[in-house]
Amino acid sequence: MANLHGRLRDGSKVQEAGPTRRTLKPRTTSMLNLDFLNTQSAVAEVPEDELGVGPDFTGAAAHPTFTLPNVSNPIEFMKHQTSEAAENRIKIAKGTTTLAFKFAHGIIVAVDSRATGGSYIASQTVKKVIEINPYLLGTMAGGAADCSYWERELGRRCRLYELRNKERISVAAASKLLSNMVYAYKGMGLSMGTMVTGWDKAGPGLFYVDSDGQRLKGDLFSVGSGSTFAYGVLDAGYDFNMSVEDAIELGRRSIYHATFRDAYSGGSVNLYHVQKDGWKRIGSWDVMDLHYMYQSEPKPPLV
Repeated sequence: MANLHGRLRDGSKVQEAGPTRRTLKPRTTSMLNLDFLNTQSAVAEVPEDELGVGPDFTGAAAHPTFTLPNVSNPIEFMKHQTSEAAENRIKIAKGTTTLAFKFAHGIIVAVDSRATGGSYIASQTVKKVIEINPYLLGTMAGGAADCSYWERELGRRCRLYELRNKERISVAAASKLLSNMVYAYKGMGLSMGTMVTGWDKAGPGLFYVDSDGQRLKGDLFSVGSGSTFAYGVLDAGYDFNMSVEDAIELGRRSIYHATFRDAYSGGSVNLYHVQKDGWKRIGSWDVMDLHYMYQSEPKPPLV
């Protein structure tokens, strides 16, 4: 008997071969989801005059994605794993000292170079200033991997902005990009306290950004386990109208005193000076050498 073909109302094909009948469902084609290509800018609603970005700035701020724990609520999972109630508690031990401040001739950025895991000193030569581009710097405090990854990712996006808009990104916009990126992972275990600083059309800019997405604008910041010691020296010696030499000495001395009192800070003092024509690396000093240099200086009389 010849095969008979027909079509039902729903569009499925009917094939008859002798006494048997079978229904062939229409073939479904798997579609590739390309929605990610239409991702809009992650820059929040902040006035353009502050951010320095226009409506054409899209795409570059799409969030990177990571594999998250296979649980219903990754944030609550991380809270439990880092709490006292966890059977195998995750306790992240970290420490550092970083600082940055504005003054009449630019911005001084100074950091130590020690990486620790609790009482274990992992390295004495960590580069805690990340050179985002020739006019932007970022500092590292918290988890070394988190700071390094996100600030390098920020550097990539700043470069994309520059290629797309034919001008450098502002310091405010760069810090906002970083804030928005890490805010998407708030509560999921990131550990980062960074300063983003540089020079743009508005002049010198200095922002603090942490792993919760907090973003603060200021003239003087110190971040890390040794920051309280650094603040003591900074507050005593800071003057906006100081000379470049005095500003360099203040930043160097502040980091040294922090390394002397804070066991989680040490190694070397690395110092940068940000100016209108970009940042300049001033130098690196071993804190042991600084200790003997400062100890040999005459002490001021007690008041």
